[in-house]
Amino acid sequence: MAVSVPYIPETVTVHLGEPSQEAPNVTVSFPDYIKNVASSEIYPTWPESALRANILAEISFALNRIYTEYYRSRGYSFNITNSTARDQSFINGRNTFSNISELVDEIFNDYLRRQGFVEPLFAQYCNGTTVTCDGLSQWGSVTLAEEGQNSVEILRHYYGEDIEIVTNAPVMGLTSSPPTRLLRLGSTGNDVFLLQLRLNRISKNFPSIPKIPAPDGYFGAETANAVREFQSIFDLAVDGIVGKATWYRVQQIYAGVKSLNDLDSEGISYEEISRVYPENLSPGAVGEEVRTAQYMLSVIRQYEDTVPPFAINGVYDSETEEAVKGFQLTYGLPDTGIIDERTYARIFDVYNAIFLSLPDSLFENTARPYPGYPLDEGMTNDAVRYLQEYLNVIAKALPEVPAVEESGSFDSETDASVRAFQKLVGLPVTGRVNARTWEAIADFYNDLRAEEASLPDQYPGVPVE
Repeated sequence: MAVSVPYIPETVTVHLGEPSQEAPNVTVSFPDYIKNVASSEIYPTWPESALRANILAEISFALNRIYTEYYRSRGYSFNITNSTARDQSFINGRNTFSNISELVDEIFNDYLRRQGFVEPLFAQYCNGTTVTCDGLSQWGSVTLAEEGQNSVEILRHYYGEDIEIVTNAPVMGLTSSPPTRLLRLGSTGNDVFLLQLRLNRISKNFPSIPKIPAPDGYFGAETANAVREFQSIFDLAVDGIVGKATWYRVQQIYAGVKSLNDLDSEGISYEEISRVYPENLSPGAVGEEVRTAQYMLSVIRQYEDTVPPFAINGVYDSETEEAVKGFQLTYGLPDTGIIDERTYARIFDVYNAIFLSLPDSLFENTARPYPGYPLDEGMTNDAVRYLQEYLNVIAKALPEVPAVEESGSFDSETDASVRAFQKLVGLPVTGRVNARTWEAIADFYNDLRAEEASLPDQYPGVPVE
């Protein structure tokens, strides 16, 4: 997923030319990149406070390019170019000045940001003589330093009083932004939450994208509808599934509408990157989330004998813990026996792969398994159509359950039919078809179908003339 909190990458890949120009890429350590840029753009004889201010601006500029994935989101395989018209001067193979190298070693994991916001400042700068800009003037910083201003005062002079310096940011290997899995109906986690926040912000500029009412990290019908409209607007395959192409396009448009690559960026607040999957499912937990995970594991168990048996009861007991450990070992996860975000996502993906691979011939007289995600009003897909088919069979036996049109669209009539069934069988009357409601509908449907069907030589239950 995209970087949530900025960190210092171990390396940076530089394109030695304009973005679309045929030119080599070079990968160097981040400190060596900044040393090269600083030695190419400023003079080692300048006062130290001016050197520090300029180096901090250069670090922040580079980190902003990396954090917003400015080039990666446009399909390029590099983080930044050496075009001074767009980025920073980088001369491959050049020698660096010793005092500049020492300063970079001291502050390479410090950067600028605006107070209350997350992303590194897009710290524009220019030489201030032949070229002027809204950001820092390099030669002007020398004048301020000679007047006695320190580096922070110089930076605030150019970028504003709300500038602060983040110190000792963590250094990590730069990871790929897109989630390692496709995001689709039923997916859950922090990458879904970030997607929802970005789509909602983009919708301010593209109002045809429907708002996702309450971003919660669950990929439901509202999120799928927003994704489809986004894909339609930006000429992507309209399937409601977020893979690499859609993820990067969302990132690119989001950075653009928030002006993250401008000095007057709207900024990303801390509320926008808070985690939405803070709790794990572990022994002792109870509820529908546990029951849903058990349901999916029970289906997986039919194909994986490494997952031991357990009961679907909504209680995270010792048997469920052992089943989770068996699943984790089978799929290369730490065998903690705890369903964390990564384990839940893997359970869902494996279950979904099984669900999609089952042939239609298996379900001529029996209900299909739970699709892996709740069905709600407003959703349109095959799972809803199957649900409506099952409800109509039940409606013939239970007059209290109204029949519905088998349209594949979860409309108000379908909601009313689900609620009537839930009331009759003692389930919470919500209209939402979660794993427990689907299981109850499927069981009732299967019983009715079993009563209708008979084997070739079986007594049909009524006299035959």
